[in-house]
Amino acid sequence: MQDGVMTATSGHTSSYNWGAHPSQRRYPPALRDRPVRMVLDTIQQTGQRAGVTGWAARQLGIGTESLRGWVRQAEVDSGRRPGVPTAEQQRLVELQRENRELRRANDILKAAA
Repeated sequence: MQDGVMTATSGHTSSYNWGAHPSQRRYPPALRDRPVRMVLDTIQQTGQRAGVTGWAARQLGIGTESLRGWVRQAEVDSGRRPGVPTAEQQRLVELQRENRELRRANDILKAAA
């Protein structure tokens, strides 16, 4: 394994690739919590939103847009911002997957009949 990326011989994967281009990184959920808390706490303490996300992202060496999205989703999940909470998004994806599988099974049964 090189730079946290799965290779054919390693058989292991890592969700974070320190050597990759910033737009290609995948941040694990545990890494997301601290920066989000940092941004939300700073906004609450200062009462100012402008520049906080960019400042925190530079301090922590993560992508500004990634952090902005995480903060936005955390606000949706906590009810501070309108939108679809993470739990509902995950449930919707599960239901869509199940629906596809059932449609496929029905198509197979129809073709066999």
